[in-house]
Amino acid sequence: MAVGHLPRSSSNASVQGLAAVSLGAPLLLPRSRVTLAEPEIMSEPRLMSAAPRRAWTIAVGASVMAVTLAAAVLPAAVQDFRPVMVLFVGVLFLVSESVEMHVEFRRQTYSWSLAELALVVALVEVGGLWATLAWVVALAVQLMVRSYTPSKAVFNLAMALLHGSVAVTVLEALPEAAITEPLAWFSLILAVLCANLVVAFMITIAIIGTAGYPGPQLWREQLMPIAVVSPVVVSVGVIALLLSSLSSWAWVLILPVLTVVGLLFRRFGQVAREGKSVERVYDFASRVEEVSPDEAGTRQIVQAVRELLNAERVALWLPPYLDEEPRLVVAAENGAVWYDGPGDPDDVFRRRAVATTDGPVLVSLARADDEEAAALARRGVSDLIGAAVMTAAGEPGYLEVCDRRSDIVSFADSDRAALESMITHVNAAIRQQQLLTQIRYDADHDRLTGLPNRQRLANEIDELLSDDAGTARAGLILAALGNYTEVTDTLGHAASDELLLVTAGLLREHAPPQALLARMEGEQFAVLLPGLSLAATERAARRLREAAATRARVAGLDLEVTLTIGVAAAPVHGTEAGVLMQRADVALLAAAESGGVASYHPVLDQQSLRRLQLGTELEQAMAEGQISVVFQPIIDAQTSDIVSVETLVRWAHPRYGAIPPDDFIHLAEQIGRIGLLTDHVLELALARCRRWLDQGIALSVAVNLSVHVLTETDLVSRIRGALQRHGVPGELLTLELTEGSVVDDSVRDSTVLADLHGLGLRLSMDDFGTGYSSLSQLRQLPIDEVKIDKSFVLGMSTSQGESFIARSIIELAHNLGLRVVAEGVEDELTRNLLAEMGCDKLQGFLVSRPLPDDRLETWLLARTGVRSAAPGATHRRLFVRT
Repeated sequence: MAVGHLPRSSSNASVQGLAAVSLGAPLLLPRSRVTLAEPEIMSEPRLMSAAPRRAWTIAVGASVMAVTLAAAVLPAAVQDFRPVMVLFVGVLFLVSESVEMHVEFRRQTYSWSLAELALVVALVEVGGLWATLAWVVALAVQLMVRSYTPSKAVFNLAMALLHGSVAVTVLEALPEAAITEPLAWFSLILAVLCANLVVAFMITIAIIGTAGYPGPQLWREQLMPIAVVSPVVVSVGVIALLLSSLSSWAWVLILPVLTVVGLLFRRFGQVAREGKSVERVYDFASRVEEVSPDEAGTRQIVQAVRELLNAERVALWLPPYLDEEPRLVVAAENGAVWYDGPGDPDDVFRRRAVATTDGPVLVSLARADDEEAAALARRGVSDLIGAAVMTAAGEPGYLEVCDRRSDIVSFADSDRAALESMITHVNAAIRQQQLLTQIRYDADHDRLTGLPNRQRLANEIDELLSDDAGTARAGLILAALGNYTEVTDTLGHAASDELLLVTAGLLREHAPPQALLARMEGEQFAVLLPGLSLAATERAARRLREAAATRARVAGLDLEVTLTIGVAAAPVHGTEAGVLMQRADVALLAAAESGGVASYHPVLDQQSLRRLQLGTELEQAMAEGQISVVFQPIIDAQTSDIVSVETLVRWAHPRYGAIPPDDFIHLAEQIGRIGLLTDHVLELALARCRRWLDQGIALSVAVNLSVHVLTETDLVSRIRGALQRHGVPGELLTLELTEGSVVDDSVRDSTVLADLHGLGLRLSMDDFGTGYSSLSQLRQLPIDEVKIDKSFVLGMSTSQGESFIARSIIELAHNLGLRVVAEGVEDELTRNLLAEMGCDKLQGFLVSRPLPDDRLETWLLARTGVRSAAPGATHRRLFVRT
């Protein structure tokens, strides 16, 4: 095998880096798939019929070009036929063709092999004609083994023929040189590079013709191996030839070296593919960060997975969440929006992916058992990767990726690892979307019952009536729970909440199927009945009231559930949500007087003047003693000393009975009488405190202040005058302020809080934790104590979260030098927990309900003892006996 000059006839340094170009790809035709019979893809057969025609057009065109050039240059590149050597290079071609590196472009796969190495040896040893023919024959064998479609096989063989012909053409144009001379080396490298470029151009045309232009990446992926890999491979071939020129036995050493080169080439391909996987994951993470937080965003995530894994089809199944139904989101090559399999909870792949802790499940038809093969056939795919997706609720979803868009490359462990990395970002994106869904859900749903709230109801009414303005019919029922206030006052908020839940369940059970239920506020519920007339709504209201009239077990007692119902209907009573709800509310007030069901009538509008009438009677009611106060004791959490009483206002109207405090307090604020009402309560509280002082007992009183009162310019002077009139020292008066009043700009920008504090009295922030203030804001305000809102205290015995909030408030308040009062203490367990946390004072039904003056005196005589005055003090103290 001595090698002399490089003859022109051996100038066939072609490059398989391009012969396999199309070799692997559905470049011309995608491999056959089972097509789903979905309506969205009815046109698929017509679309597919055009693909073979395009494929054959490209293949025939390439063949004509290759044969024409080969016929022109190869006959002149004939050397003596040496069977053994031709067979040797043929085997070398066959082996080198099996060592490939793949690059994918959508449905196309561009493959590089070590055939260039065999070509360099063949061109020098057997000449351009025999080298090209040996290559074509070896490639044909490979194509038959791999079962390529005829059009793709023809195109790839044409590229091998064109490759060899271009290489021979370049070598013919260059001066002859011995293989030992650098000029020969340069000639071989240049011939291979030129052949690579020509075939790369042809492959680009083929890819664009069958799959469209994938972008600049196509050129980068082709030119990089041409510029970097090809010269190295040709150089290895030249070195092998130089060594063999010294001795034919050198091949004994050369072949192991070439084997190592092949293994390194294959490893290079694996590393490149792994690098691509990392790059895909990074690109995926970037894309997921930009998706919109809605259903379209979910579809974008699925589409991103499909594109980055170059898959035929990707499906994401998500379990039900809040008011959302289960969802199956599909991104498919053929546009299908559903297919059988991933939505089935008994599907073998879904069950396995959700149950495993080893990451995504990779299955291929070649290695599938009977059950797996049946599941693949059900989908009409050959390869699948399935993985569990974690949702915000903790219930797993399922993501599956089906079939790579390539005839050559199928899913491998690197793709499984890539998907496993992507799943982390998918989980984060899904949880973020569901968190936003939760926020939107909470904004228009009642936290206790889970029913839509007033805002959501208004939106639903407006949307319903806007469809056919003026003629759309809808009935609205407002239902109020009859004994809600009594249950709250007697058994506490936990019991009344339980009663509300029972009522909500009864309404769900007995309301018509098309109805929308809503929780308004307090004890009120609403039922929206689309399409019903006024008469039909009235009948539905009576049936609902009768069905819900039952006894329920609440707080260990059998309580009667009774509903008072007001009815309004569109369009007779209004065509807007606000009007319809207001008139249903007016009807509910009328029903409360009759104790049954009432429909709106314009006459009832007169009754809505009731609140305004009450406003005009406020001053008279205070003068006549209708408006009085009750006192609720507050004790020291450690010693059980009674340290204070909170003063709460009540109105016993001679005609309307007990008026809820919130009703007339809010009314007093609206009509500008809140200052007079506050002064009245303050006078009664200080008078009670003075009587205790006369008995030698120091017991402070607490009075609530509205934000409207805090903005009155003479407030400080009025309180100073009241303290002086009753002879009560400032330290025995506590003013309770709401969070909203403290953070109000008009209050914070004034000196009213500092001036009040200057009178020696104490300032307490009421219902802390429900507003917009923070403990850090209290640093800037003269606040002495905070009252933990009872919504946090009531759930402490059963909720670690509520206990954590209470503990945090106590610790932070103490760090700021503030005392802490817990209101809503209703059981010994809560009391003990608060005492262990270091809470200073306790208030609630466990100590005592709010009591009028005479009953408070009786309670004090029955439940308390007297301690002697503390050192340095002049008044005795009361404590609760246990």
